[in-house]
Amino acid sequence: MSIAAGPLRAENDADPAPPRFGPERFFNRELSWLAFNRRVMEEARNPAHPLLERLRFLSISGSNLDEFFMVRVAGLKGQQLQGIDDPSADGRSPGQQLAEIEAEVKRLVDQQQSEWQLLHRLLAEQGIVVHGSDSDPEALRAALRPYFIDQIFPILTPQVLDPAHPFPFIPNRGLGVIFDLQRKADGETVRELVMIPPSLPRFVSLPGEASAVVPVEYLVKIFADLLFPGFTVRSRGVFRIIRDSDIEIEEEAEDLVRLFRTAIRRRRRGRVILLEFGADMTEELAAVLGDGIQGHEATIAKIGGFVGLAALSALVEIDRPDLKFPAYSPRFPERIREHGGDCFAAIRSKDIVVHHPYESFDVVLSFLRQAAADPDVVAIKQTLYRAGNQSPVIRALIEAAEAGKSVTAIVELKARFDEEQNLLWANQLERAGVQVVYGFIEWKTHAKISMVVRREGQGYRTYCHFGTGNYHPVTARIYTDLSFFTADPRAGRDAAQLFNYITGYVEPGRLEMVTMSPLNMRRHLSELIDAEIAAAKAGRPSGLWAKMNSLVDPDIIDKLYEASAAGAPIELVVRGICCLRPGVPGLSERIRVKSVVGRFLEHSRIWAFANGARLPHSGAKLYISSADWMPRNFDRRVEYMIPIENPTVHDQILDQVLVANLIDNEQSWVLQPDGTYVRLVPGDKPFNLHHYFMNNPSLSGRGTALHKRHDVPTLDVHLRGD
Repeated sequence: MSIAAGPLRAENDADPAPPRFGPERFFNRELSWLAFNRRVMEEARNPAHPLLERLRFLSISGSNLDEFFMVRVAGLKGQQLQGIDDPSADGRSPGQQLAEIEAEVKRLVDQQQSEWQLLHRLLAEQGIVVHGSDSDPEALRAALRPYFIDQIFPILTPQVLDPAHPFPFIPNRGLGVIFDLQRKADGETVRELVMIPPSLPRFVSLPGEASAVVPVEYLVKIFADLLFPGFTVRSRGVFRIIRDSDIEIEEEAEDLVRLFRTAIRRRRRGRVILLEFGADMTEELAAVLGDGIQGHEATIAKIGGFVGLAALSALVEIDRPDLKFPAYSPRFPERIREHGGDCFAAIRSKDIVVHHPYESFDVVLSFLRQAAADPDVVAIKQTLYRAGNQSPVIRALIEAAEAGKSVTAIVELKARFDEEQNLLWANQLERAGVQVVYGFIEWKTHAKISMVVRREGQGYRTYCHFGTGNYHPVTARIYTDLSFFTADPRAGRDAAQLFNYITGYVEPGRLEMVTMSPLNMRRHLSELIDAEIAAAKAGRPSGLWAKMNSLVDPDIIDKLYEASAAGAPIELVVRGICCLRPGVPGLSERIRVKSVVGRFLEHSRIWAFANGARLPHSGAKLYISSADWMPRNFDRRVEYMIPIENPTVHDQILDQVLVANLIDNEQSWVLQPDGTYVRLVPGDKPFNLHHYFMNNPSLSGRGTALHKRHDVPTLDVHLRGD
């Protein structure tokens, strides 16, 4: 769909309001997500990256696509089956979306496999050999026969497929090999199914050759004679399925924990959404498989290469540092070191922001551990969305509870694909004496907030941590996020009200600093944009910069269109989904959208409003948040946004973090009016924001090191590439 020929204006051309456009003013959410995953896949093609890192990007694109089918495609197919034909914001029916998704996925999968073939060859040149159909099967059989007999054969369970045996259940992400066999004794045809248990490694190393591996499904194929003695293999094929894995919440559920335990079990048996099989599978076997899994409504993907690209992540772990990004050790904030490691003293002296992963997540852990051990700390309250499977955050909370402190943990059970882990954490916390609260049934608690109440003098002081990312030490090494520490009494009072709202459904009376969803964030954000619209119409400096993961909300997008039409310049850094159409005359010609995809995953949410002067400047209104600009973040999640007022913290976030994102030209893609993304060419002034922050210290948290301001370069937003 194109709108380049001219806008669709309202009938009343004299209306001073911005011109009205139809649904085509929005990009489709699902197609925009696929465009993002294509950008991830393109990093596998980037010759500037080391070889195993390129493989990592390819595996991530495969994992992303799995999740896309499990949730988004599953949702659309569910609408179809229920006869729901409501159009998306861009005017497409579920059926139209599915048709376009299927076509785009086919192109993406073909490109993924093409890239795997290239990487497969380049890896072999570097001594990392992945054997398969192009290898000598007899040599592999000779080398791996003892291993197969001892380590694989006992675990496999061949299952015959005939009228007397119902087709076996295949779990989500189940991988297997289907065989068409002929019995030598009587010539009878037999079909057998061999599932690959998830306990088996996907790749098996050759003896004495750690960098030479064989996919386990290929071993199953070449050792068919051991599995089926007395049979001849007529044909065989590898397959994999993806099931509907979304969890629907019953608003009237009486027991949320029991509901999720049941739903997690049900997820494993969800409707088949995607069936992948190797290109060598016969049509006859494919039909048997499709009938057996009842996959008539499923998307079929014929894979001309490796089935299940997400599994390639295992190869990235091969010990070849020469083929990976150079190791990076994050810095620890000097300000806290200058206070002898006392987080509370450092925060009392000045607000601090820590920029992950360039600065260590250990400072967050130190904050919690100090709170757990400090005899003057009386209470800790913490939200937990994703914490990982070996979380020092959980351990710190347990230690605090065991030390007799009042500890409250808001554990979000609806964190997609982390539900099971979060249930385990909740059980451990409760056993240690932590007060565990599961939040709202209909809303997710997505805000990342910690508060520590400490006895000081004759009263109490509250220390707060507001994060743009999860309390997850592993992802904190690869996600770019901000950790904001403050002892501002206003923030402490607001945090206390927010926790009371989640635990006791006590709606806040008046918040002094924090704005929260679903109460008033949408309204506050609209008011901030309205102020820029008014400034632009009055001829005053105006504009806004915003960085987020996704931009989907139609009302906010329309508000941005209104700001552009009024004359306000808008710079958006949207890593993933973007439904806003930039650069359309009469609609969005003053809006520029870019996406940054590189070594680290851009994850921080930062919003800046001009507030009467040209950005960037010290008086700009600046906020960090846990929320993206999506309907779910404004209407169905507990989120926060908080203003940044301390001058050095303000400078770091606005003049360094946001400006660096705007001027990056080595890992940036610019969104075009037609929905395509064009990669920037660095030219004679290359700038890589990830390299910049790895090599240049931050402003906030530097303590006396700030006296040497010459080591903190000044970034010029006018250097950005278009």
